[in-house]
Amino acid sequence: MKVDIRNLLQGAYDLHVHSGPDVMPRKLDDLDLAERVKKFGMKGYAIKSHYNSTAARAKLINKLYPDVSAVGTISLNNAVGGLNWAAVEMAARDGAKLVWMPTVDAANEQEHFKIHKPEKMPYWAALQMEMIAQGRTQPSIGILDNGQLKSSVLAILDVIAHYNLILATGHLGKQEVFALVKAAKEHKVQKIIVTHPDFPSTRLSKGEQKELAEWGAYMEHCFTTPQTGKTSWEEVYAEIRYVGVENCVISTDLGQPHGLYPDEGLELFAANLLANGFTDKDVKKMFVENPAQLIED
Repeated sequence: MKVDIRNLLQGAYDLHVHSGPDVMPRKLDDLDLAERVKKFGMKGYAIKSHYNSTAARAKLINKLYPDVSAVGTISLNNAVGGLNWAAVEMAARDGAKLVWMPTVDAANEQEHFKIHKPEKMPYWAALQMEMIAQGRTQPSIGILDNGQLKSSVLAILDVIAHYNLILATGHLGKQEVFALVKAAKEHKVQKIIVTHPDFPSTRLSKGEQKELAEWGAYMEHCFTTPQTGKTSWEEVYAEIRYVGVENCVISTDLGQPHGLYPDEGLELFAANLLANGFTDKDVKKMFVENPAQLIED
């Protein structure tokens, strides 16, 4: 019997969407995305920017579309002061619910990019090359100092815990991720996402993912990672099976001008899972229930 995937995904969240307005081209803006989310029957989405807090944008969307739950976020890159607890504090007071550790400015991401330059330069890398050509550079960001978490990171964890925000690991390296998740639990952070653990610069083994899940973190699998060949679909299926659907969330990481629309990516991801041995219940768990537990609890 053919599964009605759209019906199965009613109430889903996409916790990793790059919509506009942004400092780089995006496939659609917040208004267009809210319309699509409402039409699809999803519950909501998290607005990700590498450069600015999206809390204010989310508040406006939620006023215009009361049936859509837009989620404000902040990424701790140089544009917001890097490992800046005050930026997290203000984002939280403005309604943000999700905090990414450094992404494009993470030392781990920068080092990986220099060693493994992709054939097609990412939009963020092109922007950085432009700024470097203009003589404007900033240091990359690491969260460890002599193997220990920096005091600025611990201050951020305290803010996250106080406001019950979601901590996402961003593009940190393996050692950083393990140190961060361990400290997050010690600082009473209740909600943790390991950002695309099958992405080239942030890749973790199945065993490492399972260990982090046992510490209470969700593994986030994004549509764009296998869709663009950064990993294989078979590896994604194997990692989810090994770690367990109860410990995974599905996102898209879409918004690139030439990619699919986020709702299309979410639907295709679900179709691929269903065609490869996952059940309706599994899909509902990873697309609807687990993200809702992070956002709504």
